[in-house]
Amino acid sequence: RIDWEQDPRLSTSLPVQPRKRMVFPFEQINGPVGDLPLLVDPLGVYARREGSKGLFLSGCGPSEDPDTDSFEVDHEFFTENIWPHLAHRVPVFESLRLQKPWAGLYDMNTFDCNGIIGLHPVICNLVFANGFSGHGIQQGPAVGQAVSELILDGETRSINLSRFGFERIIEGSPIFEKNVV
Repeated sequence: RIDWEQDPRLSTSLPVQPRKRMVFPFEQINGPVGDLPLLVDPLGVYARREGSKGLFLSGCGPSEDPDTDSFEVDHEFFTENIWPHLAHRVPVFESLRLQKPWAGLYDMNTFDCNGIIGLHPVICNLVFANGFSGHGIQQGPAVGQAVSELILDGETRSINLSRFGFERIIEGSPIFEKNVV
């Protein structure tokens, strides 16, 4: 018999919550930018090229998490919190044309903002691959490979992701990353 209440491996909640984030695509209209790599301002404002035709994606995590029930885009957030920092870092961005911004949800790991990957320590057929807090598109291919190996082979062979297991949540041992956007 499993005592769900007494065993911390079973009574620990998954610390993953939805968080609204907005993305502001814009077209640069005043001169070439060249091969701009991912730009991240110290305040968290980011921009990166999208394709080869002068389109960029930009955004910034808000100081307070917006309501996750609404997917409305706050255009003032771009005007007040993003655009001034972009124009300061890349003066050509003083003149830009905002395209169609959108809002969506991240699966935010509220414990340490990193993915939870691997088998549950007790429930042997429960596999975690969640809580990436916006890193998922970057880490997805490697995590998919590792999780498929874990399921098919019983262990990961190509990359060791054991430090990202659920055990760190149970033990209260976060993995903090310095430059999370």
